[in-house]
Amino acid sequence: MKFKKWISATAASLLLATSFLGTPAVAHAEEGPARTIAQESIYDLLVDRFFNGSGTNDIDTNTQDPSKFAGGDFTGLQDKLKFIGEMGYTIVSIGSIFTTETYDGSMPTSYTTLEEHFGTAEEFQSVIEAYKAKNMSIMVDFPLNNVSPNHEWAKDVAKQDWIASTNNGQVQWDLTNKDVQNALIEAATEFASTYNIGGIRLTNIADADTQFINALIEALKGTKESFYVIANEESDANFDTNFSPATADIYRNIFKNVDMDSSKLMEPLSGEKPTQIMIDSLQTHRFTFDSANENMFPPTRLKMALGALFMLPGVPVVQYGSEIAMNGEAKPDTHQLYNFKTDEELIDYVKNVQSLRNQSATLRNGDFEVITNEDGLLVFTRTSDEEQWVIMVNNTSKTQRVDLTPDQLGEGKMLNGILQEEKVRINEKGVYPVILDREIVEIYQVREDKGLNVPYMVALGLVWLLFIGFVVVIIKRGKKRRMEQDATK
Repeated sequence: MKFKKWISATAASLLLATSFLGTPAVAHAEEGPARTIAQESIYDLLVDRFFNGSGTNDIDTNTQDPSKFAGGDFTGLQDKLKFIGEMGYTIVSIGSIFTTETYDGSMPTSYTTLEEHFGTAEEFQSVIEAYKAKNMSIMVDFPLNNVSPNHEWAKDVAKQDWIASTNNGQVQWDLTNKDVQNALIEAATEFASTYNIGGIRLTNIADADTQFINALIEALKGTKESFYVIANEESDANFDTNFSPATADIYRNIFKNVDMDSSKLMEPLSGEKPTQIMIDSLQTHRFTFDSANENMFPPTRLKMALGALFMLPGVPVVQYGSEIAMNGEAKPDTHQLYNFKTDEELIDYVKNVQSLRNQSATLRNGDFEVITNEDGLLVFTRTSDEEQWVIMVNNTSKTQRVDLTPDQLGEGKMLNGILQEEKVRINEKGVYPVILDREIVEIYQVREDKGLNVPYMVALGLVWLLFIGFVVVIIKRGKKRRMEQDATK
């Protein structure tokens, strides 16, 4: 038995050693200049719907009524830090966390006090620091308008001229009023200065003029270095990203089924600033809902959509629960409690793809070139001085082949498939035949073709020799034992 263990250990050690000698690193983990938002990925969640980590703030919660608070809190976010971090997200957007009459923060009553259902200011700061220690930042929503009639400003008799209207049970501020503008700038910057958050998403900005929003953005960025300010509405203001609600519609319609028209793929990617790219949002129906209505299998559809989005240029924004195919047509059904006891296949897929993206600056912000884009078959490259990648998205109903040329990849190259582990070399016709089954995404690293992995082959030969030697020893010992038994009879 000792000899057998020695054989196994030796073989494993040889193969492990040659894997480092013969195979270069998959991607470059670079630490260069400070990150820009183009290199980030955003996980969008609602505190109340994620995880209940503390019972001390469960005030009149009701998990059976989807319109009520369910108990999710800051402590729950800290408890699930590892879970989110392993999926590779670098920004966690947690919605509005000010005192509110609704679980999703859509009826805020203050711009200073935190919602007691979510926890204390100390617990919130603890979450921020815990995520920061793992190279993730927390982003918070700051609504400029549509607040509760019970908002502290709306109840102040001295501020009644700040109210422009009251519609749908919400108060709309007069955003042309300089006092209102100054008060909003002061409240937002005070919040950003008090807590070590990484950014703010301004919401309900439709009635605000660009000059005021730009002044607010400038003030927020003046509170600290590397502070992001984005929006979830279209605007000409100086936000760090572009946003268009049409983006989710475009990508949802491309990926909800196979063989779909993908001619609009590039539309969201135009413009000088990086674009927030997504397949749904917390305000829309779920992507799962659309794919299920197409009689498609949502997890496969999500793999196709997310696999592409994480590789395209832009800032991926993914809603919590997408990795477990959360369904729903409208809120609160789209804002379900997170189920941590579901199958992890899709979660593992997100981990694998985002791990590549996070290791490679080229996959985050390298040059982008489309080679093929036709009815669900998408092939594009991400290139830098250090690396080249080919991404093939076969969102069609049949196996597809694309022949890449040395003009596109260079001479003496090979393609190393990361997810499906397929290697592609130049053939006798002088092309690289890339073949992929239906409904699969593959990410190929372009490397120098050095032929056979000699160290690996040598090690494999040694393993076989050791195995044969082991078999010979066992046979000889068996013969000797039988001879001794015969001699004693």
